[in-house]
Amino acid sequence: MTTGHPPVPATILTGFLGAGKTTLLNYLLRENHGEKIVVIENEFGEVNLDSRLLAQNAEIEIIELTNGCVCCTVRGELTAALQNLLERRDAGTLAFDRLILETTGLADPAPVIQTFFVDDSLRERFLLDAVITLIDGEHAQKQLNEHRVAVSQVGFADRLLLTKTDRMGDGDKALLIDRLRKINARAPIIEVAHGQLSHENWLDLHAFNLDAPLAVDEALVAPFASSNTAAPAFVSIRQPRTLLKRSWNDNIASRVFEAGEMDLARIGAWMESLIETHGNDMLRYKGILAIADEPKRLVVQGVHKVVGFDYGKPWRSEEMRRSILVVIGRELPFDAMENGFKAAQKN
Repeated sequence: MTTGHPPVPATILTGFLGAGKTTLLNYLLRENHGEKIVVIENEFGEVNLDSRLLAQNAEIEIIELTNGCVCCTVRGELTAALQNLLERRDAGTLAFDRLILETTGLADPAPVIQTFFVDDSLRERFLLDAVITLIDGEHAQKQLNEHRVAVSQVGFADRLLLTKTDRMGDGDKALLIDRLRKINARAPIIEVAHGQLSHENWLDLHAFNLDAPLAVDEALVAPFASSNTAAPAFVSIRQPRTLLKRSWNDNIASRVFEAGEMDLARIGAWMESLIETHGNDMLRYKGILAIADEPKRLVVQGVHKVVGFDYGKPWRSEEMRRSILVVIGRELPFDAMENGFKAAQKN
């Protein structure tokens, strides 16, 4: 279905219970950004208390899904709600510029992400922008230890917002950041106080744009306290990793694969086999590949077995043509995968 409307940017806002999602949303809704926003709220039970805590004004529309977790029992309700929004927008009864979907703290983001790709009408009319995950600094270690979904929320994130750090010592903060980096090496971390983060730092990230830059951060965090502060510059956590005692065994981790120019047939066959064999355990993966005798970079991005390939910008003459693939997944055979990736290089 084609309309004269441009796609609506959509952001998935996730994070474990009590991480501060509603506080962040309230700050956004009070900002003077001039946009009309639809917020889809989801919570267990028949009464959604979070929606009652959101700032009410003429610039927002709140849609409540209260039959259960948006990632499972109400997935059909989510699709219906999104389609209904589009119908109202087309009919001129509801104008909105942006969609934010706040999941329950117990939700795995994967089915929510896939909703925007498996339905043709939703894929055409909504532009999935990014998955934003809030991390409760005070309680994150316990949550990551005890709740598998909390680790998944970190793994799927395009940006991690670290909250309640005023209740943490520097050593505990560095230890947590080290753990988050192990789970997800590609998502920048921003420290947020009381939800006060300007929308420029978590909206319009274009994380699902196949031609977007691929950034891999080693161990970065940005202190960010209030709207009066300039946009954050990411700074390294310098504490030596050998001094950070690890006491966790997360089943989700990330690995960066690097190689030279690729043989198109070999890398295609390897990716097909990889997705078929391990796709269910691959949360997020994105790569920029240098294909032999091809002037443009090949960009790949996927969530589980939903994957897209596209040729992006040409390589510049001064650039080193190298291939890089970031994979975040659950109990993956990373060493064997790395061998397969390198074996796909052009001889």
